Formats: sequence, C-alpha cells, structure tokens
Amino acid sequence: MNMPQPASSQQILGPAMAAIERDVEVAVDDLARMIEVDTSFPPGLGYDAFADLMAELISPLGFEFERVVVPRDLWYVAGGPASGERTNLIATRDTGKPVCGLYYHVDTVPAAPGWARDPLKLTVEGDDLFGLGAADMKGTIAATLLALRSAKKCGLPLYYDPMLLLCTDEEGGLYPGIRYLAEQGILKGHIVNFNGSAAPRIWAGCFGVFHLQLTIRGHAVHAGEGNRTGAGINAIEGALPLLNALMALKPDVASRASALTPPPHASGPLRPQLSISAVNGGTAGGQVPAEIKILVSRRYAPEESYEDARAEIESLIHDSVAGTGLGLEMDLVGHLIPTDDPEGPHWPRWQKALSLGFGYKPEDFQKWGAASCSDFGYVQKSGFAQEVLLGGLGRPESCIHSPEEHTTRRDIIALAKSILAYLAADFAADSIPENRA
Repeated sequence: MNMPQPASSQQILGPAMAAIERDVEVAVDDLARMIEVDTSFPPGLGYDAFADLMAELISPLGFEFERVVVPRDLWYVAGGPASGERTNLIATRDTGKPVCGLYYHVDTVPAAPGWARDPLKLTVEGDDLFGLGAADMKGTIAATLLALRSAKKCGLPLYYDPMLLLCTDEEGGLYPGIRYLAEQGILKGHIVNFNGSAAPRIWAGCFGVFHLQLTIRGHAVHAGEGNRTGAGINAIEGALPLLNALMALKPDVASRASALTPPPHASGPLRPQLSISAVNGGTAGGQVPAEIKILVSRRYAPEESYEDARAEIESLIHDSVAGTGLGLEMDLVGHLIPTDDPEGPHWPRWQKALSLGFGYKPEDFQKWGAASCSDFGYVQKSGFAQEVLLGGLGRPESCIHSPEEHTTRRDIIALAKSILAYLAADFAADSIPENRA
C-alpha cells in the first residue's frame, strides 16, 4: 500500500501566498491598531505602549520577547521636550536555524499641519490606507505579521528563524535603538531593513544628517519699554542676522555634489542640504521676547566630514551673535551617520523574493543611493555587518513625512509575499548563501 507523501514546501508556498491575499484585512486591522498608538518623535512617549501592542499581536506566532531600553544618558538632551523610555522590543523564535533579522523603526515624525484626515486613525478609501506611519513604516510590520501567519496556517517550512527588531528613534535623536542593539552585540544573522521603498531598487547607501538646536537668549521687559536704551534685548530680532547668514550658506552647501548614484530620473547628482527646520520663540505681544529656539538640520554626503560640516555652521553662528549681547547655547539633538554600500551575498535571493512579490523583472532593478538617511550606518560601524538588505512600502506618491501619508493593500500583500518567499526553505534554495558555506 502506497502511503501519501507529505507536501513539499514548494507545494505549500502557493497556498501560503493565496492565504496572504485572503487574509489581508487582518493586516489592515493590525495597521489600524498600530496607527492609533502615537509613537511620534519628538517626543517619543509611545514606545512602551507600542511594545505592549506588538507583544499581543506577535505572541500567537510562538515568539519570545525581550525589551531592551536605551540608557537615558545616551539619548536625552537636557532641556528637551518630555520623553518616554526608549523601549526596543526584540521578538525571537529559536529553532536552531540561521537567523534573519527583520528591522522596523516604530517611531514616526509628528503629524504635520494639513491633514484632512485624522492622522492617528486609519482611513480606508478603496485600496488606499491613510494614517501617520502607514508607509513609514508600520505598514511593513503589518505585512510581516501577515506573512508569518500565512506560514503558520499553511505549515510552510522556513529556512530562517526570524528575529523581529522593533526599534526606537530612527526619525531623530542621538541614539537610535538599532545602534544600541548593535553595539551591545544583540544582533544575529543578517538583516532586512524595511525602511525602504517598494521600487525595484538595489541600495547603494545614503547620506548622514545632524540636527543642532540653537537657543538664543535676550532679556524680557514690557514691550512698551523695548525702545528705551539699556532695556530689553529682543531675542527674535537679534537672531535675524543669524537666520540670514544660514540662508546665505544654504546655496553654497547645495552647490556641492556627491558621487553617490542618484535615483533614476533624478535631474542631477545628490547634493548636501542645509535647512532651518523649526523656529520657536516669544510669548506675547506685550513682552520683548527673551528666547528663540532654532533647529538647524544638515544632510551631508558620504564624502563630507561630519566634523567639518558642523564646524562650518558653528563658526557662522558664533560670528553672527558676537557683540550683540545675546546668549547662545548649541546642542546636538540628532545624528545619523552615512550608510556605506550595503550590498552582500544575500541580496540576489532577496531580489528574487521582491520580484515574486511585486512582479518585477531582473532588468527592472537599478542601484542608487539617497540623500535620505538611515540608522544602519551605526550598525555597519559597530562591526556587526556591512550587508543590509532593503525593502519597504515607500513610493513617491505615499506622502511619507507629509499630510495624507498612505500605503495600499496591494503593496502590503506584495511585501508580505516577498517576506514569506525569502524566509521559506525551498524558495530559490540554490541562492541561499548559508547552503554554500
């Protein structure tokens, strides 16, 4: 009597992909719950609540959890806004297989003025899913859970033990969570970073960025006394020469070109940027303003020196306030270093997985970098690994960091299929580097 043979993982992969399409509304519900947890940075008050939600959603998949808190003295800037614990959640499932880290930053930028929809409520309009963090990057977490549930439901054997890395402070700050995990030796295997795009892109690396918080102090008096000699010192008016000097430097910075390959259809090379990102000061019309805070952001190319770029700005600032009677404080409140070319031996198979999920052809893929920044420069610098795989949900029309940020069911399904294929044991097995070791 012939006994029935168990299905191979190749035979199971098809039904598992079908399950992803069938169960996408579960991922939409997950995304809705994630968006409702405000993890905007600054101030970073929602990390513990988000870790609680993630543990609830991931627990049925058989993962164990560790919460790793970045010490306050590494990330806190005195005088900054109220902030919460920098809680990073690591979810592991150790069955003795090689480990593949799946990275997500859980913070979002603050909601910008101009939203027509509630940024902290998922709005579903046809295939579009609107909400703060929908594309960058809570939607990628929803896609991952969709893939892992499909694998469990269909009994799909995986080649890798996934290690979910749900990390803090990528959108700003001094010490991103993934940096701390790398420097503490907690990371394992190789990592797929989902802070990327849905485009057929081979990542070539990216710029660095730093943020300087300037505090200019004058002296407050009744506004009616402001024209009397020796009375108040108007901090806002006193800062105008500084602001003008920064604006004069801006085109000089932008005239410099990077050798990093620009995105397709770009009008020219990638260039450094200097921006005045925030200005806050004054309290009332009846009072000479005693303080103004100015946030200066500088994106710098891999060829540039951070030290030189910062010194250029600091010299200009000191010259602008010299002899004015104004007080000055400068604090570094955020810094991401450039990420070097992260291509490595796992890329060819990840490219095949992206092609399966999104329908790309091999000739569609192009290699390019970006003036946007990543916290993975710190991972490379830690010595953990040079290689970083990149994927995600970003598209030019996604409005990332803008009002009406959104993703689509279609892209969540495509990314989930890509993740499932990459983790699966029999998908493109001849391209798995560990099989050739």
